Amino acid sequence: MGVPKRKPSHSRQRMRRAYNSVLKLPQLSVCSQCAAPHVPHRVCPACGFYKGRQVKNVQVG
Repeated sequence: MGVPKRKPSHSRQRMRRAYNSVLKLPQLSVCSQCAAPHVPHRVCPACGFYKGRQVKNVQVG
């Protein structure tokens, strides 16, 4: 089995790992009440609805 001759630098390690965070961006869905984009399975931050019922009071303005 191949063994590295030198330890990878901190810069090289971080450059390699930086791309992993790009792959895990949350996908957005459209709210059925206000048509605002929100993260699935979470309360809509614009209107406070989740699964067709109001869960959180949101002040407008």
